[in-house]
Amino acid sequence: MLELKILLLLIISNGAPIIARNLLGRHLDLPVDMGAHYSDKRPLFGPSKTIRGVLAALIVTPICSSILGVDWFIGLMIAMYAMLGDLISSFIKRRKGIESSGMAFGIDQIPEALLPLLAIRSLAGLSWFDVVTLVLVFVALELILSRILFNLNIRNRPY
Repeated sequence: MLELKILLLLIISNGAPIIARNLLGRHLDLPVDMGAHYSDKRPLFGPSKTIRGVLAALIVTPICSSILGVDWFIGLMIAMYAMLGDLISSFIKRRKGIESSGMAFGIDQIPEALLPLLAIRSLAGLSWFDVVTLVLVFVALELILSRILFNLNIRNRPY
């Protein structure tokens, strides 16, 4: 049962920025990289990685974690490492020349699930099998939910 709650928290932490964008519009729409560029002249992360999104994940995930009966600290760790994974994904995609919000299968999903799971593995008592299984299920669900959210006009692009 804990594994399902953790999977739900992964989905919440990665979905919170999308929901926040729809609810808050342009408020706190500041890019995390503040428009900085890397040595290759491409954006560090790009305009879609915002302070609003990071804050949404960091606030919403621990609250939902507590509601689900999971220690709020585990929720906070999931959010922090999911956002770190998302930023790493964006950094890699910019280096590969993939535009902001462009799709890169695996690069888009794995870091934002794997890093949080590695961070909480000991705290949550997850086995390596649990971690691998949760990452694979997250990738599949992310692709399905992304299409659904796009069809509901919540997401800008389907993955």
